[in-house]
Amino acid sequence: MNNNKAKVVTFGCRLNIYESEIIKEHAENARLTDAFIFNTCAVTAEATRQAKQSIRRTRRNNPDANIIVTGCAAQIDPQQFSDMTEVDQVFGNEEKLSSQSYQDFGISKSERVAVNDIMSIKKTAPHLIDGFEERSRAFVQVQNGCDHRCTFCIIPYGRGNSRSVPAGEVVTQIQKLVDNGYKEVIITGVDITSYGPDLPGNPTLGTLCQQILKRVPDLQRLRLSSIDSIETDEALFEIITNDQRMMPHLHLSLQAGDNMILKRMKRRHTREDSIEFCNTVLKARPDVVFGADIIAGFPTETEEMFKNSMRLVEDCNLTYLHVFPYSEREGTPAAKMPQLDRSIRKERAARLRALGEKKVNQVLKKTVGKTVSILIEKNMKDEQISIGHTEHFAPVKLIGIHTIGDIAKAQVTNYQDGVLIAEIIQ
Repeated sequence: MNNNKAKVVTFGCRLNIYESEIIKEHAENARLTDAFIFNTCAVTAEATRQAKQSIRRTRRNNPDANIIVTGCAAQIDPQQFSDMTEVDQVFGNEEKLSSQSYQDFGISKSERVAVNDIMSIKKTAPHLIDGFEERSRAFVQVQNGCDHRCTFCIIPYGRGNSRSVPAGEVVTQIQKLVDNGYKEVIITGVDITSYGPDLPGNPTLGTLCQQILKRVPDLQRLRLSSIDSIETDEALFEIITNDQRMMPHLHLSLQAGDNMILKRMKRRHTREDSIEFCNTVLKARPDVVFGADIIAGFPTETEEMFKNSMRLVEDCNLTYLHVFPYSEREGTPAAKMPQLDRSIRKERAARLRALGEKKVNQVLKKTVGKTVSILIEKNMKDEQISIGHTEHFAPVKLIGIHTIGDIAKAQVTNYQDGVLIAEIIQ
């Protein structure tokens, strides 16, 4: 290790990124040194495989370090990590957020596994953090867990049932981050559109966003991590379409574009629902761009069913696609369904990604010549450029070196390899 401080290695989603900051803070407060903490993901078998590979490599390079494994993969199957000779201790998803876990690290080496029953957790405690190391935007957790049981998904068994953070605590966290200089905040969770029914008064994600924008007037940009469009409430639709501080980029949890596959996935929407939502949003706010999660090669998916997912990209005007070749997870209903050959899954995923790249290039081409607002995220001093994203979350290379965390007005001059090129407007 280059220094003695504990290092957190993060896999997976934005919620894990947020939680890794909490882990880092707890480890520092506990003065935990010579340690690596792996915050794992279980969304695919490949994510778990990569975590194990990284753990083994870390042990080879750091034979005397303490290695702790936590996150969804550790919560769902702690034994797979406790059986690894490279691992010293395994924490569950609840334990990883407790400061006591790091105070007591190594309390009794016989107790190598500390993993609670995640389904017994009824509340998500708010965690106030000052900022994010090496990040220009902040993530704020408003919800954890999921009450839905999609047939392909193992995550509810890693995160537990849905539970929400009270609006007052969310607003306090965001105000603290804004006071510390953050201009953009991303609302994150496992299923954020299910926010609220477990809280007094049954608030919704929309009413929560209303409170944030009203009570933190200095917040310049608010983003949503990923939403289930079928659960979008009226208040959220109103903010998306009418409040300019809500960024015009929505990432949708769609998963497929064929109704039979959606039914077998146990999703709560149809392809017609998705198309209607996107068209309604675009009618009210034409500059919105959509991203989406889509699974290729789900069990029983025929070529025609897959083509319905390809058509959905056009029908919903989707741009930024997160494409996953279906990965069976032991313990899920979909793993027991008739499986497609892996080569078919891989080939269909490649076709979807190619379509996604085409859609991205179409959007970038239309942006050339326009004025955009860019959140500066990183400086490449050797190339004399800054890296950031527009309000539509398009990646940008900005000529010159600029202050990280600032929002700059710039004119787009070109695009190359999926990235806009822009210059500051003086």
